[in-house]
Amino acid sequence: MKKLTIYTLACLVLISCSTLRQGNQAAITSSSESLLTREVGIVDTPKSNSEKQKDATSEDPSSQKVSSTQSAREDIQEGEGTLSDQVIAYARTFLGTPYKLGASGPKLFDCSGFTRYVFKHFGYNLTQYSGAQFNEGREVANYADLQKGDLVFFGKRGSVRHIGHVGIVVSVNEERGSFRFIHASTSGGVVESESTQAYYMMRYIGARRILPDEDRKD
Repeated sequence: MKKLTIYTLACLVLISCSTLRQGNQAAITSSSESLLTREVGIVDTPKSNSEKQKDATSEDPSSQKVSSTQSAREDIQEGEGTLSDQVIAYARTFLGTPYKLGASGPKLFDCSGFTRYVFKHFGYNLTQYSGAQFNEGREVANYADLQKGDLVFFGKRGSVRHIGHVGIVVSVNEERGSFRFIHASTSGGVVESESTQAYYMMRYIGARRILPDEDRKD
């Protein structure tokens, strides 16, 4: 009976020592990992959802581009500058957009689809066809009377007397008697051009004012 008791005690001592060694090893491992994390960053710590989203945004240039474009359009809508300035600024956000006959935006435009889309953003509902837009608003009879935001019209390739193209005036040069306009061209998509270019000079028909009259300060 005495021998059995001694044997039992010996077993209990061995079990306790083994458990103690395992506990110490786990504590040492945990402490080592914590030290590595603090000192050299070898052990990764889990990131929160907000940190993951921030990393994804910083690594994706397209997301930054979308954010920048949205910010620019919000600034326009806040009403900085005159109404014509806002119309021009908004129109310029589409520079480089490809041309497609009959397209009304925002990824593709034809000439009248472009003017209609831009003016609709500011509460002016134009018809789609350039010939019909020539009957809207108020007539601007002379170059000298043009202001930013006016619609300017040009004749077709085969018939310069029939309206086939429309754009929006972005600036007027009184000294030269000319203007610069933004439009959706068949060759370059949404671009800015000068009225002094031979093609447009020969085909200019007239202008219409959709926006209120304002003092011109180009």
